[in-house]
Amino acid sequence: MGRLSLENLTAVSRRSREGIDPDELTVGIVHFGAGNFHRAHQAVYTEDAMLATGEAGWAISAVTQRGPAVRDRLHDQDGLYTVVTRDESGATYRVVRSVREVLDGPSETETVLERIADPAVTVVTLTVTEHAYRLLPGTRRLDTADPGVRADASGQVPSTVVGRLVAGLRARRAAGAGPLAVVSCDNLDENGPVLRAAVRDFCALLPDGAELAEWVERNVTFPATMVDRIVPATTEEDLAEVEAELGARDEAAVVAEPFIQWVIEDDFPAARPAWEKAGALLVEDVRPYEMTKLRTLNACHSLLAYLGALADVGTIAETMSIAEFEAAARKLAEEEVAPTLPEIAGFEHDGYVDTVLRRFRNPALAHTTRQVASDGSLKIGPRLLGTVGDALRQSVAPSTAALAIAAWLRCVLVRRTDGGETLEVREPAAERIRESAGFDPQAPGSAGAGSEVVRPALAAAGVDEALLDDRRFLAPVEQHYDELARSGAREAARSVVAE
Repeated sequence: MGRLSLENLTAVSRRSREGIDPDELTVGIVHFGAGNFHRAHQAVYTEDAMLATGEAGWAISAVTQRGPAVRDRLHDQDGLYTVVTRDESGATYRVVRSVREVLDGPSETETVLERIADPAVTVVTLTVTEHAYRLLPGTRRLDTADPGVRADASGQVPSTVVGRLVAGLRARRAAGAGPLAVVSCDNLDENGPVLRAAVRDFCALLPDGAELAEWVERNVTFPATMVDRIVPATTEEDLAEVEAELGARDEAAVVAEPFIQWVIEDDFPAARPAWEKAGALLVEDVRPYEMTKLRTLNACHSLLAYLGALADVGTIAETMSIAEFEAAARKLAEEEVAPTLPEIAGFEHDGYVDTVLRRFRNPALAHTTRQVASDGSLKIGPRLLGTVGDALRQSVAPSTAALAIAAWLRCVLVRRTDGGETLEVREPAAERIRESAGFDPQAPGSAGAGSEVVRPALAAAGVDEALLDDRRFLAPVEQHYDELARSGAREAARSVVAE
């Protein structure tokens, strides 16, 4: 049948789950970040909400951020793509139809702004990763000295996410298109307030910024969210499997685990999809859910990724087959994280930990350690440092969290596995961290003592000075850093579990 498309959708649907009729849909949502996670998460919730209510006005106009590759793949398939849901028992296949338009942000900016200014659009969502917000380490405010941010504020065609969003808000204001909700779905704690502050900071750089900021304050809300689903990178083997199953080539297929969760602050100034009909939880306060997920699931994910990368283990599922790594993750969640969490009615944390670790064991998901280990300077704050600070205030020793931070530093600084192989993990602050720690960029694999490199490296990553002055935190990070150098990730994990 060739490529998946509207032309062969009827034939493909006989082999996959039935879905909504694409011809009935009209756009009501603009989404920034058309990557795998969005397509396996919010797009699925949105389609299920339309199926549950019969409301057809919530189709998605998805905006790519880094170039036309995703746009081109989806455009050639009329916006259709397959979600493959996998676990130990096998796989199911579903062709998702809710994405009805795909725009390339860099080259189709005017069309993007027109969409945001369309009165039929009342929701903008984002999954652009932590890095794309251009935030300062530590303060999590917009980096107004960032060259891309400065260029956007000077009037060029916007290239940054916040610049593009604010340009869209200005166009909406000029069009008199009414109120709007801007919904961040990235793994930032208090992602809604953080994005609101970034928009305000950007407006302050503009000649008409005060008036625009005032309009935003009156007309735009920024609901906080918590999202959860493990969605690894799609491989060529995955695409071949989908083609064999559906009889059509799908260059935009995504793979995901069965588990899916979305908690949304109920703060919408205009219409929205009935996501609660699709299983989302609309709440007054997202923070307890967000903190629990970030400090438990995401923190353990990072710990396993950093240790696994150093041990040259390929996937998160494989790290869970190493007893000392699984035990370290469980210790982090049960002994260090649990005492710092707020209560949630009807929620039992030990059972949640069991569920999280079972999900990590899923052998059907090839979620690589290096993928999860990326962008650590943007992740250690919400995932680990909050736990460290709260644990110290409760006289709980955050030794496993300190091990995770030490392992991340070795990934960034030393760039060698325990066996001496090259280890490259994406890290936006790498140059600054290495320079502060005194590392020669031409000599990867060089090593320094923890007492020499840990503090300056963490300071360069934006860790709060008060925490760096606390030897109850800094000393364990230094000790773990040295033990990782001396004995490797497995032995370091074994030691921390035995404490």
